[in-house]
Amino acid sequence: MALGATLITLALAAGGKAFAHHGWSWADSEQTELEGTIETISMSPPHPSLEVRDADGTLWQVDLGNPNQTQRSGFTGDTAETGDAITVLGNRNSDASRAHIKAVRITINGTNYDMYPERIVAE
Repeated sequence: MALGATLITLALAAGGKAFAHHGWSWADSEQTELEGTIETISMSPPHPSLEVRDADGTLWQVDLGNPNQTQRSGFTGDTAETGDAITVLGNRNSDASRAHIKAVRITINGTNYDMYPERIVAE
């Protein structure tokens, strides 16, 4: 019985974390632009992501769209490599102490990959 209760508790905790992760409530409403160099590329669910180092040396977590959105944008695990320059248009974490941004568009080598084209407000 104790094992069952533990599993239920873990499942609820994981579900709460996943729920908090999705959506835009954690992000600023204004979009910002981040320029830097790709350090890592992860295409793993729930959201593909990048780590990008900016000119000041800060390492940013960049959340892309869900796997289907990211693929539809044209971005795949083979589209870019570590060391590539990137521009990210997106909504950064409302907690300014966190270097975390949710991308609506990424630009690599002059090509735009629109994760959330309906959300792009800066051109």
